[in-house]
Amino acid sequence: MRAITQRGSGGFELNRAHAKPPTTSAQARSRWVRFGDKPAVLQALLDEQYQLCCYSELRADQEGLGYHIEHLENKSQAPVRTFDYSNLAASVLRDDELQRLSRGEAFGGHAAGKQQAPDMAMFVECHQPDCARYFSYLSDGRVVPSHGLADSDQAKAIYTIETLNLNSAFLQTRRKQWWAELDDLFQDHLAKGWSLPDLAAVDLVPARRELSRFFSLTRQFFGPIAEQVLRQCASELE
Repeated sequence: MRAITQRGSGGFELNRAHAKPPTTSAQARSRWVRFGDKPAVLQALLDEQYQLCCYSELRADQEGLGYHIEHLENKSQAPVRTFDYSNLAASVLRDDELQRLSRGEAFGGHAAGKQQAPDMAMFVECHQPDCARYFSYLSDGRVVPSHGLADSDQAKAIYTIETLNLNSAFLQTRRKQWWAELDDLFQDHLAKGWSLPDLAAVDLVPARRELSRFFSLTRQFFGPIAEQVLRQCASELE
C-alpha cells in the first residue's frame, strides 16, 4: 500500500455537498447515488494516486477494469464523511465488474470485510504517511506484515490484509507474475552488465503522472537501488 498525498479538495460540487453533510446512513446512500460530479472527483483522485488503486496498487486500465470512488470510512458508519475529500480514494473494480471475479476473490472496497464496518483504529489507511511500512511482498505473490513490526502494528497489518482481502487469488496471481517479470529482467541485466538503476527507474519513476502497477512491491524488490532512484528522480515518492 503506497501512501497517498492529497493536494486537492475534490472540486466545487463535492465541497458544496460536504458543507451540509448527511447525518444518517440512508441520507448518505441516497445523496451519494444522486451526486453528479463523480467523474471529476474520480479523476482528481487518480491524478493524485498516479492511476494506481489505493489498496491493491493495480492499474485498472491494464486489467481491462474500471475504478470506483472508495469511502475509506464507510458511508454507513460515518455519514458525515460521505463528501469529505479526505475520506475518498480511487479503488479498482466497479460494481458491474464483480461478476468477473470468482466467489471470494473480491478485494479492496468490495471485499466482504470492507463491506461491513471496519474498526478504523485497526485499519491501515492509504492516507497514512507511514502505511507502506506495515506490509511486505513475497515472491509467491502474497502480501504479509512487515518483519519487525511491534505486536500492535502487526495486528493492524493482518487486520487490514484480511479486511481488504489483499491475498485474494486474483491479486496473488498478478503479484506473483509481476515479481517473476522483475526477477527475469534483473537477472538479464546482471548477466549483460546493464544498469540496474535504469531498470528500476522504468517502473518507479512516473511518466505522464502514471506509475507502473505494484509500486510498493517493485520498490521492495529493488531495495537500496530503488531508494537511490527515487531520491534522484522522483523525490516526491520517497
